Amino acid sequence: MENREVAAATAKNDVAPRTLTFKNKIAYAVGDVGNNFLFDMGQLYLLNYFTDQVGLPSAAAGTVFLVAKIWDAFADISVGTWIDNRTNIGKRGKFRPFILWAAIPLGMLLIANFTTPNFSVTGKLLWAYIAYMLFGTCYSISNVPFGSMIPTMTRNSQERSELASYRQAGSNFGLMLATIGFMPIVTALPNKNIGYTVAVVVFAIFGVLCQWFSYANIKENYPTPVKKKVSKEEIKASYRALLKNKPLLVVSLVNIFTFSAFNLKLAVQVYYCQYILKNTTAESWLGFFSIGMVFVSVALTPLLTKKFDKKMVYILGCAIWAVADILGFFFANSTFMLVFLTSIAYLGDGFTSALNWALISDCVEYGEWQSGIRSEGLVYSFFTYFRKLSQAIAGFIPGIVLAWVGYVPNATQTATALMGIRGLMFIYSAVLAVATIGVMLWLYPLTEKRYKKIVADLTVRRQNKQLAPEYVVSD
Repeated sequence: MENREVAAATAKNDVAPRTLTFKNKIAYAVGDVGNNFLFDMGQLYLLNYFTDQVGLPSAAAGTVFLVAKIWDAFADISVGTWIDNRTNIGKRGKFRPFILWAAIPLGMLLIANFTTPNFSVTGKLLWAYIAYMLFGTCYSISNVPFGSMIPTMTRNSQERSELASYRQAGSNFGLMLATIGFMPIVTALPNKNIGYTVAVVVFAIFGVLCQWFSYANIKENYPTPVKKKVSKEEIKASYRALLKNKPLLVVSLVNIFTFSAFNLKLAVQVYYCQYILKNTTAESWLGFFSIGMVFVSVALTPLLTKKFDKKMVYILGCAIWAVADILGFFFANSTFMLVFLTSIAYLGDGFTSALNWALISDCVEYGEWQSGIRSEGLVYSFFTYFRKLSQAIAGFIPGIVLAWVGYVPNATQTATALMGIRGLMFIYSAVLAVATIGVMLWLYPLTEKRYKKIVADLTVRRQNKQLAPEYVVSD
């Protein structure tokens, strides 16, 4: 009887209801445009702003990223725990209110990071630490709920892949606009200090507006019932369940590799264009074509996941990425070759980036199936904890390497410094893309067939009242 029930539930899961409209998907994508308008300023330009405008030593500036991102990682876990155990869920839902209320503080804190007062070096460094750590904390309060929403928006596996692709499209559209539009604003002003401030204010305003649009047009279709006050033992049980969630552990590990490589490349490309190509306008071309190429992979991802496991599409993306960056190390000596080879690398990265959010939603189901505990916020924040660690690495390593190879701001660089910049741009990411292939191939346990069986098991458990229903579809 049990097998028949599971088979029936599996069949039901294959045709699970599609709960999202096109408007919902666009709104979720626009939300990540706003996230990237606010977040990518730090990843793209803050290190360069610290070293070349504020006058902070390279190693000290890199350490700001290391400390702030480690702080952010723990902030993500704290926010995820808080969200999962809220007892005052109102009509706006479990996750949506955070997107609404955190937007303006987030925009103001971003501006503060690019308006360093004329203090001593020690004072400037202290300002950098405080402003960036506060920004990261506020970003956690906004972004952890935003990313945790997918399991409450749809249970359809294919629709989750589509939603993840829309989100990645929004993310990369925001990144592309930030890459193309930021520096022209900076250079159009009388001096770069004023230019940085004006540019960041423009992107902060549009970032807030995008987040509000997203809030108004997305919906929690499987709303969470209000919980009673949670005991410390229940919270501990939730943390123990995370450590037994093998798919989550694997996806979190490979994101240390892929996300640190991606963010390090974003931080270093400013230096690569300025000192190796001697063409600062190359960064705008790089943003338009290479990040634009991600849209191709985002469009292809749902098509590929209809025929192949998400795991294999993920590995394919890393293989394309690794080959392109190895070639880039040897041949990216002109703007054309840099843009061409980086575009191919970003095509591969687009598959991994688009699938991350779908894989994490699958990890939520796996965790509930394995432990009986469903915790979207905690699972997502655990994942972003490792992404923040990767960002810490991506911000710290360039500062240390630049200091080690003798980088001098706004000067002609030595051959050693130029080789250091080239290695950071290409070799680091190629090596980690190859490492990701190995980890996903040998350690990631979820196939589409197994995932459908897990969801079917959960359906049967709920029907048999072995687990209390977590959600009820809203009208």
